[in-house]
Amino acid sequence: MKLFDIAHSRTGDKGDISNISVIAYDPKDYPLLAAQVTPERVKAHFTGIVHGEVIRYEIPSLGALNFVMHKALGGGVTKSLALDAHGKCLASALLDLDIPDTPA
Repeated sequence: MKLFDIAHSRTGDKGDISNISVIAYDPKDYPLLAAQVTPERVKAHFTGIVHGEVIRYEIPSLGALNFVMHKALGGGVTKSLALDAHGKCLASALLDLDIPDTPA
C-alpha cells in the first residue's frame, strides 16, 4: 500500500532544511508508521534531493512522526531553482512511499 492510504502530512521549510510530519489517520496505524517509515527509508526515497542528515522525531500521543531533512532544498528556498522540491511537494512525494500492510 502507499503511505497516503494511512497517513497525511504537514510541512515546513527554513533555509536548506525541510520538515515533514507524517500523521496516521487512525492511531492504530501508528506502530506501522513507526516500523516502516524510518530515517533511512526517507533518505533513500529522496536520493538526489536530500543530501544531509534525516532525523526522525516520534510523537506517539499524536500518532505522528516528524522528519527533519538537512540539505534538502538546493541551498534554500531563495537560492534554489527547483521550485517543485520545496516542503509541500516533498510531503506529497513522501506520501507516495510504498509500505507493507503489516509492521516488520
